[in-house]
Amino acid sequence: MTSQNLPSRVLIVGGGIIGLATAWQLLRRGVGVHLLEKEERVGLHQSTHNSGVLHAGLYYKPGSLKAQLAVRGIRLMTAFCQEHNIPYEICGKLVVATEASEMPRLNELLERGTRNGLRALRLLDPAAMREREPHVAGIAAVHVPEEGIVDYRSVCDALAREILQNGGTITTGAAIRKISRRGAEWRAASASDSWTAPFLINCAGLHSDRVHRLTGATCPARIVPFRGEYYRLAKSRESLVRHLVYPVPDPAFPFLGVHFTRMIGGGVEAGPNAVLAFAREGYRKSDIQPRDLAESLTFPGLWKFLGRYPRMCSQELLLSFSKTHFCRALQRLVPDITPQDLAPGGAGVRAQAIARDGSLLQDFCFAYGPMALHLLNAPSPGATASLAIGEAVIREIEKQF
Repeated sequence: MTSQNLPSRVLIVGGGIIGLATAWQLLRRGVGVHLLEKEERVGLHQSTHNSGVLHAGLYYKPGSLKAQLAVRGIRLMTAFCQEHNIPYEICGKLVVATEASEMPRLNELLERGTRNGLRALRLLDPAAMREREPHVAGIAAVHVPEEGIVDYRSVCDALAREILQNGGTITTGAAIRKISRRGAEWRAASASDSWTAPFLINCAGLHSDRVHRLTGATCPARIVPFRGEYYRLAKSRESLVRHLVYPVPDPAFPFLGVHFTRMIGGGVEAGPNAVLAFAREGYRKSDIQPRDLAESLTFPGLWKFLGRYPRMCSQELLLSFSKTHFCRALQRLVPDITPQDLAPGGAGVRAQAIARDGSLLQDFCFAYGPMALHLLNAPSPGATASLAIGEAVIREIEKQF
């Protein structure tokens, strides 16, 4: 039975993992759901173009949505994987300090993770660190035993099956071109069809700002796409990394830095960097979409961001074009890595919301309209937190309805 505080039906624009998770959570509350996805298959972009990490909530400001929903989300996600026989592994992670100047930040991460509710965090000395990762350099590390890896492709497919089996509807190939409010209902239209419901939820990821503007609202931020590029370790060198190995993030930079990720299907990825993509779904350097590029380059917030982080931006660009420099960044963590050990890997595109003043939206961000909810910023740990984000969406709807 539908709660009196929820609409009887909703339209969800966006069939990535967060849209799917939101649909699944709503169906469990008795709400009718019609999910619209522009691609021919759900979960084709950020949901599956990522490192497959289950983030436990170490980095995020205590009390923030990211902190709350990552901690809740990883537990929901592992339970979902168990129920649906989806491959996952809680392999643990080391966050490694390679020099003394990083120790205050490492200790701060330990305190932050503890405040966020992570279990069994430990500060490791070099000997204890090398028991877990014999080839890792550094003077100390925080061990995060709850972090892991998962097959997000299988998660998306399982959520889609659950939605259909529980009476929801998924329409693929439905690129929304127009959204209008008619009486008590929203109408979302593609080039060939239209759909209506009393409530609209925008989970469009890389296009969430555009969908928001289609409703007639003024979007408080612009989605700027940043491509993250990976290398893969040669099979003969995969033994150099046993788990997940990350650097201590530099607070002067908005991204985590290149790291090592053991993948659920086998192999080890190294990366990613972060460079401006010339298309919102630009997974290759040669991918250019004129509209996307024009929207980025004419947005004042991007230029203010570039001006705020010139050294970081130039370093990330250098990593994109030089395997040697990419390898040097990785050698800070694992000195035995050589350029010959690295083969080109995949890439993902991060939908980063940037305000007009050039600041990045650091937390998950909801925006509201009449009988509408827009998720405007949900980068990492969005996939891990997706089921918890679905719960949060329900709470936000109940406040409005």
